[in-house]
Amino acid sequence: MIEDLLRQDVQDYINKVLDEPINKLALSKNPFPTLDWGILLEQIAAKQKSKTKLPTWFQTSGIVFPSKVSVEQTSSERTAQFKSQLISGQSLIDMTGGFGVDDYFFAQHFQQVVHCEMNAELSQKVSHNFVQLKQDNIETCFGDSFEVLKQRNQQFDWMYVDPSRRHDAKGKVFLLSDCLPNVPELQEQYFEYTKGILVKTAPLLDISAALSELNQVQKVFVIALENEVKELLFLMVKGFTDATTIEAINLVKDKIYRFEHPLEDADHDVFDLPQKYLYEPNAALMKSGLFHAIGQRFGLSKLHQHSHLYTSETLVADFPGRIFEIQQQLPYNKKTGKEVLQGMQTNLSMRNFPGTVEELKRKWKMKDGSNTYTFATTTFEDEKIILICHKL
Repeated sequence: MIEDLLRQDVQDYINKVLDEPINKLALSKNPFPTLDWGILLEQIAAKQKSKTKLPTWFQTSGIVFPSKVSVEQTSSERTAQFKSQLISGQSLIDMTGGFGVDDYFFAQHFQQVVHCEMNAELSQKVSHNFVQLKQDNIETCFGDSFEVLKQRNQQFDWMYVDPSRRHDAKGKVFLLSDCLPNVPELQEQYFEYTKGILVKTAPLLDISAALSELNQVQKVFVIALENEVKELLFLMVKGFTDATTIEAINLVKDKIYRFEHPLEDADHDVFDLPQKYLYEPNAALMKSGLFHAIGQRFGLSKLHQHSHLYTSETLVADFPGRIFEIQQQLPYNKKTGKEVLQGMQTNLSMRNFPGTVEELKRKWKMKDGSNTYTFATTTFEDEKIILICHKL
């Protein structure tokens, strides 16, 4: 099948229709009767998705893609490139290779990378793609990664694991033990073959729950791309017994915003009423849970224990998040609603406030847009307030 997809006329067709909606293409006639139309459409959809997420793969000729879903689930180039700089050494084994994006970047910091994949077709595609990408220090292995590990009986500097959530794991909240491979169950056996393990998980995973399942976690990374949390990383080091550190990272265009702090080493919050400036932590910081440390590090007061909004009289320009200047502070009541909120065009946010943004907008017929930012929140005195702000 790979050979058929790599035919020049097929590749020319794929590149020709990349700007066409896939649902429109699906209704057209298959120009290659000997090729499965569904498989060809899958190639087109996956390559379309890769244009911004995986530009190196998109721009390299002769790449064979997995399903669109696989491309959606894989790391983006930006996060993979950043992640690859966190560890280095002679050798790394990836226990859950997938499409191989992470391994391509790991291979630039390791002399040897072993890519393990249970899906034979995907393993074959990845092996082919590494040749196209001219990355010759990656070895692909088809089969169960733990069996590969035992058969090789090799000591690796690092092991990388990106466990997938089992289909029978119910609800949004899940544990690492709900995933395959079951890292909590296998971690001690893994450490027989390596001194360091880097575990990647989806952002939905509860950090505290994961730390209760894992041993010897030196550091937790919360990685956001353009203020959207994309993944969590748990860096485990054999024999580590000190306090775990957490680092919130926001990758924005050509900048990287980083905030690091020991997980449980922070003073209590200082609370105050809104002052001149309002601060909203970026998404990575919000996920990290380092709310005490934020105020402590930047000398800010918090509006309420559960609001996660901060304030100060003087500007803290290097704050890792959005900064606003408060124009008006109003009590939330019917008068404010009728005289101020009614029909207002603004960017509305809610923090520790009853209801939802949509409900509040609907109640007062508010519209999206403009340069005004409005926060509905609660003070530490449990008063509901409206803050009308200008973004700096």
